[in-house]
Amino acid sequence: MSIGGLGLRAITATVFVLVMLGGVFGGKIAFIVLFGFVGSMCLWEFMGLTFPEDTPQNLFRQTMGLGLGMLPYLWICSVNLGLMPEECQVPFALTFFPILFMPFVYELSQGNTTAFNQVGFIFLGVLYIGIPFALLNATAFLGGSFSNKAVLSLLLLTWTNDTAAYLVGSRFGRTQLFPKISPKKTWEGFLGGAIMSLVVAFSLQKVLKVYRWQDWIALTLIVVIFGAIGDLVESIFKRSKNIKDSGSLLPGHGGFMDRFDAFIFMLPFAAAYLFWIGYNK
Repeated sequence: MSIGGLGLRAITATVFVLVMLGGVFGGKIAFIVLFGFVGSMCLWEFMGLTFPEDTPQNLFRQTMGLGLGMLPYLWICSVNLGLMPEECQVPFALTFFPILFMPFVYELSQGNTTAFNQVGFIFLGVLYIGIPFALLNATAFLGGSFSNKAVLSLLLLTWTNDTAAYLVGSRFGRTQLFPKISPKKTWEGFLGGAIMSLVVAFSLQKVLKVYRWQDWIALTLIVVIFGAIGDLVESIFKRSKNIKDSGSLLPGHGGFMDRFDAFIFMLPFAAAYLFWIGYNK
């Protein structure tokens, strides 16, 4: 990569980190807006790659996928902000399932004989991207009040793991992790990311004082293992589409899915662990 490319990558990374930290530390509204935007961008990229042909039908499918994918996030937000009365929460959630069947109605109206392919990808966007961001919001409001500590911890661990894995793998990587899927990822990079993430986790334990040391180890393992899987899953998706990056909105870094693939995939596992241990963060 050229010096200009490195400089562009560094500028984008700096702005990216500042915006993310601003959203995390800016209070619950800033948090909701930030991750609502990030989730929307990831969904839009996913739908755009899934339905790439520039037709009115595909534009409608992309828009429908974006709307359905963000519904779980909007529902959790409205509950956490107290905008939805308790007696309305279950009926609204049940209404979501009939809405999920609307893509079938649309494909039927188009006379599409391969409707299950299109509908399947729309459902996949809801499951793969929409649900994890909804769980992220739920994690930030565990116990009924907003706290940025859980989300901040997961972000810092993910960033540490990604950066360390890249640096160690670039310098010392010899043994490929999954050569058929992502030939540049190595076991040396994976172990380097894991070790550095554990170092950061123990530092965060002393600073944030919110988890027991065994919880930090568990969360770090979740980030390292499922983050790596998430990275590889997106690599499979991009290979199936014969593309290098999911988008170009982040100069020098690709698209939003490229930056959040590991974070998205590990979120359900991290949220499940946090819900299980029952902490109010």
